[in-house]
Parts: sequence; C-alpha cells; structure tokens
Amino acid sequence: MPGNNVNDFAVFRQLREPGSGVGVPQALRPGHSRRLPGAGPGWVECPVMGMAEAAPYPQELERDVILKDGTRVRLRPIRPDDAPRLQALYDHLSRYTAYQRFFTVMKRLPPDWALILATVDYRRRLALIVEFETVAGFDLIAVGRYEPAGESDTAEVAFVVQDGWQNRGLGTLLFQEVLRAATARGHRRFRAYVLADNRRMLDLIARFGSVKERKTEQGVTEILFEPRAQPRTGT
Repeated sequence: MPGNNVNDFAVFRQLREPGSGVGVPQALRPGHSRRLPGAGPGWVECPVMGMAEAAPYPQELERDVILKDGTRVRLRPIRPDDAPRLQALYDHLSRYTAYQRFFTVMKRLPPDWALILATVDYRRRLALIVEFETVAGFDLIAVGRYEPAGESDTAEVAFVVQDGWQNRGLGTLLFQEVLRAATARGHRRFRAYVLADNRRMLDLIARFGSVKERKTEQGVTEILFEPRAQPRTGT
C-alpha cells in the first residue's frame, strides 16, 4: 500500500537537462549558477549554495520523534555529507514509490543529483531527514523538503518515505514539519505536484492545507495551498 509521498517532481524538474527528458546534469560546484527549469513557464537561475553562503545549520530543528507505533526516530536538517545516504534510500524504494517521487524509475540516484539534493542553504531550500538507529549506524528512512517556486512567498514541497516505514505517520510528520520550517522562513503558500490517483496524498493536503488552486494535466495534479495551524507532533 503506498504511503503519503509528495513526489520530488519539483526538485527533479530542476535537475533535468532541457529537451533531453531525464538527463544527468554535470556536477555543480558550490557557488556555481546554471539555468534550470523553474516552477512557472520558462527558466530561472538556480544557484547551488556553498556552505559559506548558507545560513547556519538550524540545530533547533533536530529532535527525537515517537511514531504512532512507539518507535523512536530522529528528525534533523540534511547535510551535504548525507548525499550517499540519499542514494542508499533510493536503492530501498519500491518501483512504485520511486515513480511517485521522481515520475520515473532509475536504476540508481545519480551522485550529482544526490549532492544537489543534500546541499541546501537552510533558507530558500531546506530538507529534513528522518533516521533510525541500528547496530550498524543510522539509516535514512524519509526525506521532506521545500524548494523555491519562483514566487517570493511560495515554496514547492516534496517528500518520500521508505516503503518499510510507511503507514507509521512519517508522511504526516514530514508534511507538518516542512511546512512549519518553511513558514518560519517567510513562505506563506505552497505548491505540490501529486499523481492524480494518489488519493491519500491529496487527502492529506486537503486536511492540513487550505487549497487555493488545483489543476490536473497528464495525470499530475498541481495544488497551491496555504497551511492551517497545527499542533506539533512527536516529542
């Protein structure tokens, strides 16, 4: 049964090469800018922020969370050194969940893409990860993020939960925490791109957001919404 996965279409679209479908971009160095597809028509400049340009790591967003089945996991902002763990997370996704996230299925998440996804400035771009401690270390089991949407007060949201961790409340947790972090950083409206048959995700957005615009094209539903105030979850 699929979990509550907002796909990373917003991010994936920014990584495509124009006119080439699913093209692998060249490695992007800190501080380098390139033209990338934006949220609206045309193209926008999307810099890859170096750590010197980024806001300080928001340690206040780190906390332990108790899931509805009693499992304790760790929520924290992503770091550039998490890039290999994003690849490992992708390797553990089912084809269905990978398709929900990227609108395509790849053999592996390319290292360049993983680095881009793991390198955020903690202001315009932010990702939160959820990890679970095992005897071998910490496994990355879920990721939620927001990205610029081409409007000053609007961000695109996306997240994915590893299949074996779905149906435990992680989708709802990430949805709320990403919206809360984005709102604290000046974003007031949000866009999400969801497969039109993903009723659980569409229902989740309707539950926690006030939908302002909604349209469906070629099996993908685009939603513009504003968040409703919600109590904080977890511990």
